[in-house]
Amino acid sequence: MELETARASHAEKAETVMAVHERLKAAKMAIVTEYRGLTVGQMTRLRREIRHASGEYQVIKNTLVRRALKGTAYEDLERLLEGPNGWVFAYDDPVMLAKMLVKFVEDNNEKLTIKGGVFEGEFMDPAKVKFLARMPSKPELQAKLLAMIQAPATQLVRLMQEPGARVVRLLETLRKGKSEQA
Repeated sequence: MELETARASHAEKAETVMAVHERLKAAKMAIVTEYRGLTVGQMTRLRREIRHASGEYQVIKNTLVRRALKGTAYEDLERLLEGPNGWVFAYDDPVMLAKMLVKFVEDNNEKLTIKGGVFEGEFMDPAKVKFLARMPSKPELQAKLLAMIQAPATQLVRLMQEPGARVVRLLETLRKGKSEQA
């Protein structure tokens, strides 16, 4: 009976390690946090906000994460594996998720602390995560790029319409001049 329980436990742990390894492979960024002092309600709100930002928040045993980190771009995070850790996985826009996470830390009297992360293979200390949060998000960059692309076309249309507009203004001036004389 104990042997079966041990096998089941070992199989569950192996499954967890594989699941975390897959999350790390799919993630564009991973951040390690310490969550001491968060209430259940705050933790639920944190998870909901992270999900809304196309991410995921999980509390995973350090021993299991240590195994899952092997062979990934996130191996540098192993040095942060002390104490109770929560893991943030960003799947879409890392900047938007970093903004949300930094705001959550500030709003909750730093009961949640950012220990570090990895983005595009580079280790980030908490200051770099905060710096990333100050950058424009993907939608903001897309809007700026679209405006830059459209600007020359808008100017060209305006330039092409100007001669016709000048003729209309000249005719209007002449019409007003004739109506005043009459």
